[in-house]
Amino acid sequence: MFIRKDNTLKLKWILIGAIITIALVLACVFGGDKILYSLIHNPKCNPWTFGGGWMCGIAVLMGKIFSAKIWLIISILSVLVFFIYKAITNENDFRFAFIKIKNSNAFYVLCSVMLAIMTTGILKFLIGRSRPVIYEALNATFFVPGTFETVFNSMPSGHTAVSFAALVMLGMLTPRIKWATWTLAIIIGISRVYVGAHWAGDVILGAFIGMLCADIVKSVLKKINSK
Repeated sequence: MFIRKDNTLKLKWILIGAIITIALVLACVFGGDKILYSLIHNPKCNPWTFGGGWMCGIAVLMGKIFSAKIWLIISILSVLVFFIYKAITNENDFRFAFIKIKNSNAFYVLCSVMLAIMTTGILKFLIGRSRPVIYEALNATFFVPGTFETVFNSMPSGHTAVSFAALVMLGMLTPRIKWATWTLAIIIGISRVYVGAHWAGDVILGAFIGMLCADIVKSVLKKINSK
């Protein structure tokens, strides 16, 4: 989205995207989130149980499958499998395998996932936004910066950011399935509001971070690997 065909970043579009994202997030924080939450969230559904109907069950399952930890584990395993395969099929030439792994789709996805995890982790700590569960219990929302408490690390949505980072990267590397990767990423984001784990503003910010992480990683790695 923010990268050209020659793998250089569209800095102007990144700035415009950041401004639009911040404007949308602020609009959500100052009232929009409560409206969207009431429209999207299933009151009988929550991130920890499969009750509330089949749609809730699917949404909760998606939350478990597409968590940051699962993305990281799968990405690492994919890189290791690719590395071992290349080494074994080339007479145990591990140097050759290392060179090949740097240009593999698995490595690009892993780097995108890691960057998204680090970015969201830092922002969650700095922002400290309360999750919807606090609003449902106290009819109020809070910002408690500088805490690692789960109930105060709602913004941005880690599931959304990491899923967008991985799936947008996959879409760029394999354009034929781009429509599917983007659709899945969007569904994952919406599901986080549906189950009551996040506000819409959290998801919007997470999506932007994920897209940007994918573009930055692709641009940097392509530049490094071309040398």
